[in-house]
Amino acid sequence: MRALAISILIVASCLSSAEAASAKRGLVLAKERCSACHAVTGHGASPDIKAPTFRRIAGQWPVEQLQEALAEGIVTGHPGMPEFTFSPREIDDFLAHLRRLRGR
Repeated sequence: MRALAISILIVASCLSSAEAASAKRGLVLAKERCSACHAVTGHGASPDIKAPTFRRIAGQWPVEQLQEALAEGIVTGHPGMPEFTFSPREIDDFLAHLRRLRGR
């Protein structure tokens, strides 16, 4: 029984470490592609007042609903927003970052 409990803790730790690494990659992606217009971290205002902060996006919509839009290519979000298409891994990482923001 004790070995099972230890195994569960190890698996949970690995999963949270993997999620943290994914969220970190998602933050890097957000900074590279989105930070010219959006506040991509847990604080501050967006450089473009028409662009919502990522913490607002994360808090206002179920994060998983963004998965399809990211895969198909976000064509418009705010005036002047370029079209973006994300790879499956980038989507997972980006959504992990948004989930982390939602947890704040």
